[in-house]
Amino acid sequence: MNKIGQALKTGVSVVIILLLLPYLATVFINGDKIKRIEKDAFQFVKVCSSSQVDTKVEEVPWDTYFIGILAKQMPETYKKEAIKAQAVILRTILYKQMDKNPHPIFTESYFTLEELEKKWGIEHYEEYYKKYSDAMKETENKVLLYEEDYATVPFHQSSAGKTRNAEEVFDNENYDYLKSVECKEDQRDQEWEHVYDFEYQTIQEKCRNFIQAVDKKKAKEKLNYDDIQIQEYDSAGYVKTMKIKETICSGEQFRKALSLPSGCMTLEDYKGKLRIHTKGNGHGLGMSQFTANELAKEGKSYEDILQYFFAGATLSNAEEINFKLE
Repeated sequence: MNKIGQALKTGVSVVIILLLLPYLATVFINGDKIKRIEKDAFQFVKVCSSSQVDTKVEEVPWDTYFIGILAKQMPETYKKEAIKAQAVILRTILYKQMDKNPHPIFTESYFTLEELEKKWGIEHYEEYYKKYSDAMKETENKVLLYEEDYATVPFHQSSAGKTRNAEEVFDNENYDYLKSVECKEDQRDQEWEHVYDFEYQTIQEKCRNFIQAVDKKKAKEKLNYDDIQIQEYDSAGYVKTMKIKETICSGEQFRKALSLPSGCMTLEDYKGKLRIHTKGNGHGLGMSQFTANELAKEGKSYEDILQYFFAGATLSNAEEINFKLE
């Protein structure tokens, strides 16, 4: 190699070293931290999405998936502290799934970035996206634990006036942190009270999966008002058990079968149909999102909100879970 070529080679090597010098110095000073930052910046999760035509599994950035679910669970008009409380609940639920399976395929539906832009419009997209992103970052790795395990953290839109006591809902389980709390402001939710009229035949069809037919003759008999009875309410006013003909079912079974917004209900016969009055929106367990927002309006922090609904559960860091994201 001639002197000119050797000089060029040496010059290029010097330039490369100079360019890499800041990076090498950073690695030398920070060690493995640089790897953690790079890894965390490109975390992906596998998500199963289903449509009428097909089911597919795709890799979605963790931030995109988390914010997409959060935006679907709680309105952008809610106060940030309420959204932050929801972020902790969501993270607890997702981390609990990852704790059971290090490489899960998530099925929770979410808003894609394109869907969020369409939902909010270009003029509000950056503002609202930042609101949810900040709620995620400002609660980074925060989860709710109970007795060193991930807590069960249900939530709903609004209660019937107070949340339910979990021990009345789940038999033989210890949920000391899921006690009934007052949520009087929930009555101000615009979707708090509903009235529905159902044909008895429609109820029979929708509840067919769990109505026991004693014999073929009785199975053909049509339902009437006397065949549907509420047997027991819990202390928050939600139906615990019902009787439909010979079948004993839970209020939640009946609610889901008829797609009712709440299991806090009363029944009456109205012009040959079953009229159902409901109060609240959701199953009534855990955090009422409407009351959470009202507490945030009063200046309560997300920690205060979570403590109100999950008293006895501990707000903790769960940084060790990050290695499970790839």
